[in-house]
Amino acid sequence: MRVTVPRCGLPFLKPLYEFPFSSFSPTLWPRNCSGSFSVKMSTTPPSQITHIINLPTQLDQPVSVVAAPGVSDTHFRNAIESSLFKQWLKNIQTETGLLANGTMSLKQVLIQGVDMFGERLGFLKFKADIIDKETGQKVPGIVFARGPAVAVLILLDSEGETYAVLTEQVRVPVGRLILELPAGMLDDDQGDFAGTAVREVEEETGIHLNAHDMVDLTAFLNASTGGRVFPSPGGCDEEMSLFLYRGNVSKEKIQQLQGKETGLRDHGELIKVHVVPYDKLWRATADAKALTAIALYEMAKRDGLLS
Repeated sequence: MRVTVPRCGLPFLKPLYEFPFSSFSPTLWPRNCSGSFSVKMSTTPPSQITHIINLPTQLDQPVSVVAAPGVSDTHFRNAIESSLFKQWLKNIQTETGLLANGTMSLKQVLIQGVDMFGERLGFLKFKADIIDKETGQKVPGIVFARGPAVAVLILLDSEGETYAVLTEQVRVPVGRLILELPAGMLDDDQGDFAGTAVREVEEETGIHLNAHDMVDLTAFLNASTGGRVFPSPGGCDEEMSLFLYRGNVSKEKIQQLQGKETGLRDHGELIKVHVVPYDKLWRATADAKALTAIALYEMAKRDGLLS
């Protein structure tokens, strides 16, 4: 930034001050010699990494995808080529998508942040400028993309009582430990929800399940829902499949599970297993996955879909 101040009878002011800013160059000059100043700003925006896409739902209006300051060319490329971003673009163009009926349009997408899990893109944050054509106003468009995930309600029958298996994990975003269902993100684009559920349960509890023994509770939802639940659709694209597993075990097995330390500890997964009576589960956890699974399970039983 370069600030120029003419002397104009003010000998205590140097003719030129320079500051280490490069995004714009304002010029200051006195309106009169009494000390009041006017400001004239000339801006030269830095070059931005940009990618243009054409959507079938709005062929007459190309969409600019832009990298925010601090997003490298590599991360930008990872973002626009990721399954997370491609799936979001697909979602807004489906039959029930935001752009389907022509009442809204997508102007621009600003890629704001990328988190890599090794070689794989894990999380993506972006802002989409979607305009409601009737009002001309932007709709809220900040997106935290993390993709599909699974969770499993494990019910173990032992000597006439039913127990639920929970994990206790550190959850930094809420600043506390949380009791929750065993859960995990899908690691690939294949949509193997049941296989991911089996793997996550084994990693987090040490219990080995067979995918064929699990029931997809979210499959009982109407087809219009897509057979998934959205824990926080106002800010996150995460879609969750919830599974049920029921089995019979001995009391000794219940005792072995209680307090067991598990997880991929070299990856920072510090997990402890908790076993609680099922009839007390709804009051024992603040986990939305668990509470949703309970609701789906109980309603499916009520309607005769499960025994």
